[in-house]
Amino acid sequence: MSTLINAAPEEGAVNESRHEFDAKARTQGQIVLRRFLRHKLAMASVGVLVLLVLIAFIGPLFMSYSYDDTSSGPYLRPSGEHLLGTTQVGKDMLALLMRGTQYSLQIALIVAVVSTLIGVVFGSVAGYLRGATETVLMRVVDLLMIVPQIAVAAILVKGLSGSWTTVAIVLALFGWMSIARITRGETLSLSQREFVEAARALGASTPQIIFRHLVPNMIGSITVNATLSCATAVLAEAALSFIGLGVQLPDTSLGVVVQENYTQLITRPWLFWGPFLVIVLISLAINFIGDGLRDAFDPRQTKVRA
Repeated sequence: MSTLINAAPEEGAVNESRHEFDAKARTQGQIVLRRFLRHKLAMASVGVLVLLVLIAFIGPLFMSYSYDDTSSGPYLRPSGEHLLGTTQVGKDMLALLMRGTQYSLQIALIVAVVSTLIGVVFGSVAGYLRGATETVLMRVVDLLMIVPQIAVAAILVKGLSGSWTTVAIVLALFGWMSIARITRGETLSLSQREFVEAARALGASTPQIIFRHLVPNMIGSITVNATLSCATAVLAEAALSFIGLGVQLPDTSLGVVVQENYTQLITRPWLFWGPFLVIVLISLAINFIGDGLRDAFDPRQTKVRA
């Protein structure tokens, strides 16, 4: 009996040691992935976002009507033929909603990529070089942050073509400042670490230190901020288009669809709530994915264990 009693703790210690060994054997990327996959809200949001993307880009292949087909009657009620009814000019609302989602997602993606690239370059260069370079670059960031961004973006879009690509570029040019400030702060901290000193001692140039050593070590915060920029871009584009200063016809977006049908909120609510709910779903899904990525990359998190 005593032998069995003594064997139990030893077996438990062996299992614990094996667990620790397995945890050490996993790479940092595997640990981050496991944390993210165990974040239930983030995974549900990934599913919702993937579903919306599939509906937007593959759904039109199975539609009987194109988004610009006006052969149907105006303001038809939802039916088996037109699941969300038709608009004032006879367009199928579901087909138009899919088209608007395509453009809104593309705008959000471009804004996230461009603003993240600009912000990371500005912030990392300012944080590493310091001195006069940091002062000049960060004063430019401070100046741009006090500019009424939505108003200036609206003026620029209105004065230019008003295409969806123009809206995306303009929003990106006004969405990188916060990323630059966060990146600068992280760079100031990382530039004092031993691996940076070692790179300098080995003769690495400034661009090599910044883009090969510093930026890869900030990938967590960069990824999280990119997702937040994506969600912000969806809302910003919708706001600009709703007031008629965003995407212009013949291009469309979710904001344009809402703007064209908001007067039907009482009499034909499905024409308004359809695109409105898609905007909300996209923004919430991307924000929750960003929360999941933040929890996965932050080693101090204890809610989701590897």
